[in-house]
Amino acid sequence: MKIDTPVVKDLVLIGGGHSHVAVLKRFGMKPLPGVRVTLITREVHTPYSGMLPGYIAGHYEFNETHIDLRPLAKFAGARIYHDEAVRIDHENQKIICKDRPPVAFDILSINIGSAPHMHVTGAIKHVRPVKPINNFVTQWEGLLARLRTSSSNLNIGCVGAGAGGVEILLAIQYRLKMDLAEVGETSEQIKFHLFTDANDILMSHNSAVRFRFNRILVDRGIEVHKRSKVVGVTEGTIECEGGSRFELDEILWVTPAAPAMWLKNDTKLKLDNAGFIAVKDTLESESHPNIFAAGDTASVVAYPRPKAGVFAVRQGLPLAENLRRALIGKSLKPFRPQRDFLSLISTGDRYAIGSKWVGAVEGAWVWHLKNWIDLRWIHKYKKLPEMKETGEVNIAAGLADAGAIKEISSIAMRCGGCGAKVGTDVLARALQTIDPIKRPDILIGLNEPDDAAVVEVPQGKAMVHTVDFFRAFVDDPYIFGQVAANHALGDIFAMGAEAQSALAVASVPFGPETKVEETLFQLMSGASRVLAEAGTALVGGHTSEASELALGFSINGLVDKDKILRKSGMMPNDKLILTKPIGTGTLFAADMRGEAKGHWIDKALISMINSNKSGSEILFARGANSCTDVTGFGLLGHLVEMAQSSEVDVELKLNSLPLLDGALDCCNKGIFSSLQPQNIRLRRAIRNGENGVKNSELFPLIFDPQTAGGLLASVPEGDATDCVNILRKSGYPDAAIVGQILPQSNHLEPINLVF
Repeated sequence: MKIDTPVVKDLVLIGGGHSHVAVLKRFGMKPLPGVRVTLITREVHTPYSGMLPGYIAGHYEFNETHIDLRPLAKFAGARIYHDEAVRIDHENQKIICKDRPPVAFDILSINIGSAPHMHVTGAIKHVRPVKPINNFVTQWEGLLARLRTSSSNLNIGCVGAGAGGVEILLAIQYRLKMDLAEVGETSEQIKFHLFTDANDILMSHNSAVRFRFNRILVDRGIEVHKRSKVVGVTEGTIECEGGSRFELDEILWVTPAAPAMWLKNDTKLKLDNAGFIAVKDTLESESHPNIFAAGDTASVVAYPRPKAGVFAVRQGLPLAENLRRALIGKSLKPFRPQRDFLSLISTGDRYAIGSKWVGAVEGAWVWHLKNWIDLRWIHKYKKLPEMKETGEVNIAAGLADAGAIKEISSIAMRCGGCGAKVGTDVLARALQTIDPIKRPDILIGLNEPDDAAVVEVPQGKAMVHTVDFFRAFVDDPYIFGQVAANHALGDIFAMGAEAQSALAVASVPFGPETKVEETLFQLMSGASRVLAEAGTALVGGHTSEASELALGFSINGLVDKDKILRKSGMMPNDKLILTKPIGTGTLFAADMRGEAKGHWIDKALISMINSNKSGSEILFARGANSCTDVTGFGLLGHLVEMAQSSEVDVELKLNSLPLLDGALDCCNKGIFSSLQPQNIRLRRAIRNGENGVKNSELFPLIFDPQTAGGLLASVPEGDATDCVNILRKSGYPDAAIVGQILPQSNHLEPINLVF
């Protein structure tokens, strides 16, 4: 039998910066079997800093200036964890994250960029920092809209006159001028101010560059305040040393780089005087040989260099090589960054100034050169080559010690049956920190393990049973655990029941005990979180080793005998309500191919881990006559079941269906779930199915299989609008009326489409 390569070591990358995107691509081009790569990142899109001014100026679209990390991570065979690191647990070699369980590592690399110094009184509250770039980009469209529509004179100030501050201010000026000109207005009422505490602007550049930019700033009417150290900020005002004050409508902050605050709190990691990670010329930490850092986060002690994107870009390949060497126990290669580099600074209007060493050149051609260099770099990470599967299973030499090799070798001889169970010690360690909730009606559970769990059924209650099990479709076991638990609970909530207890059935990929334990811990932490929020006690289960990750639950629920919500209760004149958007099937099919955008998948996962519990309670309180949860049979499959068992017809409004972002794009590309062909067979239940094909691009999505989908319910007509409004205010923003129930006709097909 074929055994997949077991995980021997964990390489964890914190941050999706310029260096780490190179690492990911390198590991994708040349995988290291036995190494599991995990990317922890706050953002799913990495902006290329060199193109930010061009984006602000309107020369590029968002997608042109950002690298989508999800397809890149998939190309690298890496897991992507959408979270933020807040601390390193050095003793246990784990990353403490903001909103997920700790992540174990053998080798760690940090590339999280920097932020401007915010030490001035009032700055944190009243200014708009340009870094982190993603935060600024998110705010930019709102800022632009406000500036466009302002009827009064505006004063926009930028504190910091390095390359970043100069470029951003010039880009904003140009963009506003162009936008206002399109509507027949001028930008003369907008004044721009640039502040620096130095004697001149662009102090890290040569005099020729400074001379040219001083001329351009004068020509563009930008007032430069030199030797003006900002010492205080209030709302709409900055105060400089000496007492001068300036009233400003918008304050941009582009001061020199500062490190992430959590690094300063790490008392064991060696930092330089400014608080950046001190690294050797190998990019390895001076204090911890299994930790690396690059980009603005790092300070190469032997070769001090300014915080510039060019160094992060050029550190990418040396970092990838040394991470590989560290993993397999080889000596590291030193890397010496260049002292001088080509500097290309744009002026917002497709014009730029370039320099290297002592001279400077300028012109539109310089901007075109910069544009060519920038696009060439970012395209390297957007157009990824197709890699052929070799089918070979090898552990890289040096990756595992003798003990690990012995353990790995035994995998091929693993027993089936009960011999495939995960060992009790591994299981106990993985579960000991999870602490599932306790209920008084659980007589025997995890607190007192026995041959089986024992639960009490209160008098007057009926017990509801359901079971679900499926393979992992996301690479994050913590998120997968949440989705799997939510999916299983959906059947309970659809019947108006309270979830009482859960039994878990999990399969975990083969590997050394420590790696199996880590995966199981992440998986069950996610599941336990969802179960606890639902008031459901985890009472036991079964865990075995297998070639891939999978998880399922058997759930018991309790419901009053006379208050069971069924599929068969639809009444004529009821309105049909759907609580969540559809589209998970096509989105994750696209994700498997590397064709789904990261933010599409992120939003889909947010929807999938959104519990149906409160939705069920709202529907029940508003008199719902029937209900089901939308899962593998797709919207149409579940609707047909409801209509046939209720002996009614249904009018389904296609254009009212809420959709997940990107679902329509994926369908239009012909990307569908493998279950789609089976679901399409139910088109025979549609009276006017051919009209659906002809008249609506939404038609394929009614067959799309859903995972952890929403509730589909019929609600009395007079309560439906109120019900939807309450659902939207209660965590279901996409809830919608998607049809109505009609008396049964003499047609064989119960579903009629409306456009």
